Amino acid sequence: MEKLTFADFDLPVKILDVLADLELFEPTPIQEKSLKPILSGRDVMGIAQTGTGKTLAYLLPVLKTWKYSKTGNPTVLVLVPTRELVVQVTEILEKLTENITARVIGIYGGKNINTQKLLFNDGCDILVGTPGRVMDLSIDNAISLKEVQKLIIDEFDEMLNLGFRPQLTHIFEMMKEKRQNILFSATMTEAVDDMLDEYFASPVEISLAKSGTPLEKIEQTGYKVENFNTKINLLEHLLKNDTDMSKVLIFNNNKRHADLLFTKIDELFPEQFDVIHSNKSQNYRLKAMKRFENEEIRGLITTDVMARGLDISNITHVINFETPEVPEQYIHRIGRTGRADKEGKALVFVTKKEEPLLLDIELLMDKELKFNEFPEGVKINPKKIAAEEDQVVMKNPVQVKLNEGGGAFHEKKAKNTKENWGGPSKRKAPKKFGANRAQQKAISKSKRKK
Repeated sequence: MEKLTFADFDLPVKILDVLADLELFEPTPIQEKSLKPILSGRDVMGIAQTGTGKTLAYLLPVLKTWKYSKTGNPTVLVLVPTRELVVQVTEILEKLTENITARVIGIYGGKNINTQKLLFNDGCDILVGTPGRVMDLSIDNAISLKEVQKLIIDEFDEMLNLGFRPQLTHIFEMMKEKRQNILFSATMTEAVDDMLDEYFASPVEISLAKSGTPLEKIEQTGYKVENFNTKINLLEHLLKNDTDMSKVLIFNNNKRHADLLFTKIDELFPEQFDVIHSNKSQNYRLKAMKRFENEEIRGLITTDVMARGLDISNITHVINFETPEVPEQYIHRIGRTGRADKEGKALVFVTKKEEPLLLDIELLMDKELKFNEFPEGVKINPKKIAAEEDQVVMKNPVQVKLNEGGGAFHEKKAKNTKENWGGPSKRKAPKKFGANRAQQKAISKSKRKK
């Protein structure tokens, strides 16, 4: 059977030229399956793993039917959960529309809102943004959402995980009801299901793979490791001895641990790694990502801020330095490698305490991970970090009753206790501002005479 190409999509020639320049000729399965349902004008819910080409799956059919906005208000709204995704989707759109007249604007929090308002002076056709900043600019009347004909929400599950539901519902209320909703999600969670039932009209579901199914092109293995500091020794050993680890993404569970790991790794491999998490400025994060993409550095140490949607090419290894606490996050993390037609490798470092988390991941994937032998040359460091220290729990703590004993504290407390005398009329009048002002005036007058 002859393979389908983008030319079979009957896309505008100017967009086909851009795809050819990018050496994109054949659609991925999710792109192929999404075209007709999106072009039908019905609401669409796409379930597809990360790395399958979701961005083009919704952008190409939308651009096929796009028309210039005479009023200057956006007719297409793309909502994504993170600043990095805003930048990435905006760049893809700008590339796809470079030969047509579409005005594309990307907005996100953390930048001066007044500066962003100026971006709309010449109008906007396609708006890409995070929910919070889109809502803020709409409330300030910098933009109007009344003419949005197509609403696209990418990484819908992550959007709800990050607590954006209130902003989303507010945005829905700002738009007219008659519009097409195009939703994409890596997993179908209860929160996603609830939102579908409440706000969307029986969307057509496009499912590429069961939620949690591991990507077949990624080789997954693990190491059982004593603790955090021993993991650092293991990582050092692997980076020194495995020359294939040329473009490495390393995940931690929180910002503090990412910074701690970066400090150690930067000492061992100066100028070869960088760190990204939500406390880093937007400019810093974008520069670090560009350096990583251009292979100016060997690796990035990060948190789950880098687990979703971002398309960085040719990542050779994803290392779960810490086992993720949410099983689905493991799928999103390892999906940064093995993209397009490339093979990928994913490692997970597991302590005894993290083994139940790994079991949840294996149950989700319906796959048991293989464990490598712990290298003989790696030194086990017995020193624990603060998060690994055992918590001291007091058994049968002694309860002290503070109202017994009659000590000085209790005497003072009793002396200062307020009494209820039944209201202002039954209290003694204050010396200076009592109720009987005539009496006070008489006393003052007699004093003056004396």
